[in-house]
Amino acid sequence: MNAILEPGMFVQHPNHPEWGIGQVQSNIDGKITVNFEETGKVVIASARIDLVVVYDP
Repeated sequence: MNAILEPGMFVQHPNHPEWGIGQVQSNIDGKITVNFEETGKVVIASARIDLVVVYDP
């Protein structure tokens, strides 16, 4: 699922809903950088976590 993520898309982390909605900054070589509302910029290993796409932020 993470392979479809592109910069500008909105996501949520399934294990950390308190982070709020995040916007994908990059998706390169299995590392997704997301800027979350409450936590800031986080780099996520796409092989370990499937982010949830938010279609209507």
